Amino acid sequence: MGCPEEELITILKSEGVDFTCSLPCEKIKELLGMVAGFFFHVSLTREEEGVGICAGAALSGKRPSIFVQSSGIGNMMNALLSLTGFYTLPLAIFVSRRGVYKERIEAQVPMGSRLPMILKAAGMPYSIINRRDDFGKIVKNLAKVYEDNAVHVFLLSPRIWEGASAGGSLSSNRGGEQPEIVWGRCAENTNKGKPVFRRFEILKIIAPYLESHIVVTNLGFPSKELFHIKHQPSNFYMLGSMGMATPIGLGIALASKKQVVVIDGDGSILMNPGSLATAAHCAPQNLTILAIDNGSYGSTGNQPTLTRSCVDLELVARGFGIGETRKVFSRKEITDIMKKPCRRLRFIHALALPGNEDVPNIPIDHFTVKQSVQGFLRSG
Repeated sequence: MGCPEEELITILKSEGVDFTCSLPCEKIKELLGMVAGFFFHVSLTREEEGVGICAGAALSGKRPSIFVQSSGIGNMMNALLSLTGFYTLPLAIFVSRRGVYKERIEAQVPMGSRLPMILKAAGMPYSIINRRDDFGKIVKNLAKVYEDNAVHVFLLSPRIWEGASAGGSLSSNRGGEQPEIVWGRCAENTNKGKPVFRRFEILKIIAPYLESHIVVTNLGFPSKELFHIKHQPSNFYMLGSMGMATPIGLGIALASKKQVVVIDGDGSILMNPGSLATAAHCAPQNLTILAIDNGSYGSTGNQPTLTRSCVDLELVARGFGIGETRKVFSRKEITDIMKKPCRRLRFIHALALPGNEDVPNIPIDHFTVKQSVQGFLRSG
């Protein structure tokens, strides 16, 4: 076996890993280059969105793994507990552990040194990999991730890579090609208008066009309202992890051929706007992001969001590089765009009046939701 990076890549391949995400870390730059070359790979803007994307991929039957550095665990923790762990989805997390070995950046020390304690307190299994001889722990525990639908964190010391020179005998399937940079893909200026409907009425308008689509719905009232209007086996109702609707839908779209519709909201998108940039970069042709923007945090008392004062989400989507966007207000505008076949990534900005429909809680549990969506995805 050649360098440690090659050995780790071989372990990942032997366990069937087929979907990866990462954010850069200087200590594992060679490894990350090889990961992007050998596996389907998504470059992230924030670690938390990677949890959502990997959750969507796992729902679609993939074996995801994510590569981050120590500080990224702090950004991921809520989503790991309320999404990946809550729905019992598999995820292998490889952490470049900073702050514990020959660290030159003092700000890395607090998180890196306390990371095992943080993971233990969160009830999250982990393995400390201090040297290449510890790779047996990866072999043992990586298999359990996908057998048991579990999360496992592998803490990789910088010591592992000392003296190694990547780029040895392994041959990449993907060639490491880089996408062409294209500037100025935005369309014409946004149209002007005022909202006519509440979110509930918009959901009723679009319901006929959701048939046989995977639908990922933002948490709280949006999910409850959709369940009341159009419950179907392909609906993934979010029950936690605000900001993860678009990442989950993106992961499913990248990992399957099904048409995917994300019903997101202004508060959710503002919490994780970088996911629009990631979606634009990956540009799946089967993904529609419907942002129902009522200028309010509807599930917590209708407190105003910044879209009410200064943010135009359609312009945000365009600025991040999504080429097909549309702002809609009227029934005809909403209907026309929803019945149009989705042939490339599109972002629909539906302005809405504040307010929630008084509907009961969803009467099925999260495991039933997961299994139903997985069954639909396996149905061909």
